[in-house]
Amino acid sequence: MDAGITGWRNAGHAKARLVNQRITANHPDRELDVKLDLSPGPRLRFGDIGVTGNDTIHARRIREIAGIPHGAVFDPEEIAQAERRLRQTGVFSSVAISEAETAEPDETLDLDVQLAEQKPRRFGFGAEVSTQEGGKLTAFWLHRNLFQGAERLRVDAEISGIGTDENDIDYKLGLTYGRPATFTPDTEFYLSASIEQLNEPGFSSDQASLSSGLTHRFSDELTGTFGLGYRYIDTEDAFGAREFQLLTATFGASYDTRNDTLNPTDGFYISATGLPFLGLDDTESGVQVSSDARAYLGLGEDDRFVLAGRAQIGSVWGPDLEGTVPDYLFYSGGGGTVRGQPYQSLGVTANNGEFTGGQSFAAVSAELRAKVRGNIGLVGFYDAGMVTEDSGFGGDSDWHAGAGIGLRYDTGIGPIRVDVATPVTGDDAGQAYELYIGIGQAF
Repeated sequence: MDAGITGWRNAGHAKARLVNQRITANHPDRELDVKLDLSPGPRLRFGDIGVTGNDTIHARRIREIAGIPHGAVFDPEEIAQAERRLRQTGVFSSVAISEAETAEPDETLDLDVQLAEQKPRRFGFGAEVSTQEGGKLTAFWLHRNLFQGAERLRVDAEISGIGTDENDIDYKLGLTYGRPATFTPDTEFYLSASIEQLNEPGFSSDQASLSSGLTHRFSDELTGTFGLGYRYIDTEDAFGAREFQLLTATFGASYDTRNDTLNPTDGFYISATGLPFLGLDDTESGVQVSSDARAYLGLGEDDRFVLAGRAQIGSVWGPDLEGTVPDYLFYSGGGGTVRGQPYQSLGVTANNGEFTGGQSFAAVSAELRAKVRGNIGLVGFYDAGMVTEDSGFGGDSDWHAGAGIGLRYDTGIGPIRVDVATPVTGDDAGQAYELYIGIGQAF
């Protein structure tokens, strides 16, 4: 019966119902003869959409975000997607859309969007630490409903390299504005600005950037991004003190089927980004491309064991090594690439004999995660990475690897991670150890 009613509703007959049923039991043969009569009712279209529970957000904006097409044939999936869009704004603590008891004479069905708003302001903080990269502190302040249209304003601050040499501390301050339902219900407009001081092993720089663009959700799994921006970089690296000015464009896409973003046990994730840049003044032009792919496979009862793998790849085309913006070059080593190896320790040697990043990069990681008892888990992992001097993995190249074990404590909202790793290649193989502590799986 439920399947029949669902089928009629999916075809636009919102008021399909059971009107008669007859059940006859044949006891000797242990059989039931069942007859169900369903009335599909008329094929309806979406009518007026009422809004209740919105204390500060304009009803017009709520209808725009929900995106239910007035006058279109009734479809339960449209209602489910509307509820998902409203929840994803982060403005509401609860969202429910109900249908009117009866259809209108013109065969339209009115809906009522019932909401409960969250407090408009929120703040949070985080912390990570590793023996090589030092400590990192992050904090944010968020306003969820800036202009009564579910617009978000977020301020982020970050300090990293704490506990290392004073000259290695990094600072970043960023501001991001986001407006959902711009042009389409699944398109968000963003505007961001940031200032940053970077003190990396291969370079130091002061930076300012401004960018704007659109993020569009094509499906529950596929998201695309397009943006334009400007960057100013004052840097000192292997090639001396220089300034760069760039106009940038960003083309990105991600496909995500993971069952849990913080602690996945099934599915995969892949992202790809193209970053063309136009140099101003003496800055050279080119493009940077990069990709990140991750896959997860649960084994055993309740996914007691999980195999996890990751592959990263990137390259820069256009400028030569000396003319490439330093933070567009690639390094390897540390918590985000090869654990156990010193942070950004793998690069290339420039013609002047100085250490710098390379124009191409690849890394792979593999983990075996196991639940041991209750919320406690163990992880064994192996990482390897390579960097080459030229675009397309040409020129001089080198690689390194690291391996280790980790402890996980599942908090219910994400695991606390403690990893201990050692180099597998190099003079310190099996002798030096690095410690990494954070929240969430390594990838």
